[in-house]
Amino acid sequence: MVTPDHAIDWRAPHETDVAQTLGPLRRGPGDPAFGVGPDGAVWRTTLTDAGAATLRVRQLGRDRVRVEAWGPGAEAAIALAPSMLGERDDTSGFAPGLPLLAEAHRRHPGLRVPRTARVMEALVPAVLEQKVISLQAHAAWRRLLLRFGSAAPGPTPRPMRVVPSASGWRAIPSWEWHRAGVDPRRAATVQRVAVYAERIEEAAGLSPAEATSRLTHFAGIGVWTAAEVAQRAFGDPDAVSVGDYHVSNYVGHALYGRDMTDDEMLVALEPWAGQRYRVIRLLMAAGVPGRPRRGPRMSFVDHRSR
Repeated sequence: MVTPDHAIDWRAPHETDVAQTLGPLRRGPGDPAFGVGPDGAVWRTTLTDAGAATLRVRQLGRDRVRVEAWGPGAEAAIALAPSMLGERDDTSGFAPGLPLLAEAHRRHPGLRVPRTARVMEALVPAVLEQKVISLQAHAAWRRLLLRFGSAAPGPTPRPMRVVPSASGWRAIPSWEWHRAGVDPRRAATVQRVAVYAERIEEAAGLSPAEATSRLTHFAGIGVWTAAEVAQRAFGDPDAVSVGDYHVSNYVGHALYGRDMTDDEMLVALEPWAGQRYRVIRLLMAAGVPGRPRRGPRMSFVDHRSR
């Protein structure tokens, strides 16, 4: 193993499960910016203000984590690592209420909400996931990173890529978005927000309400996209993806055995105000079944043929 440029042996203030906590940062099984090594260590690339970095995150104990980093942004990435691993995510005030949730919380005490503080890294893939199936969005993310991302520093277990800079996203020509299966509306949204990347990155230091307001100020960024960003970049345990094709029905069936509209879902989750995203994560982690797969699914839309 190549000696890292920076490293930290971190003891969390609470039990922390690396795989469960960092799992939502992965954009599909072929994500070029995220991987799992043969030893179970999580590898993740990031673009800090100081430059690119590759992180290797290894579980040492229930509350002990080893983080190693390579690249010009290694020191900055190490400084953000505890936050990314849920250092600020205190569940001591969480009251499950239902036996189902209490059991899920008991079985998954190390599940934390990550806070990467890298907003564009969460925003771009969220935009790509708007109104399309995950398979299609993940394929677009993979193609764009392989084509326009930079090679990841360090001894990665497989070739990995670092996301483009804001100027890199702006420079992608229209035909490359087309080849990646991204329609002009989503491509234009990414390139539009990339112009204001500095202002967007500032949202990581705002309150959840202020951050959501900052993001949704931009055309093409709605409450669903803002929530997806908040769940990853801001460490918000209350961010619910309102408008998601599946989430409302999942919550409805997991808790009450029926379909729900977004409004009904929000009413159902009201007892856990402040912790609503955590409730959904716990239900999913515990394998609580949602809606039976008997209804119509979203179809694959091939924008390349248009």
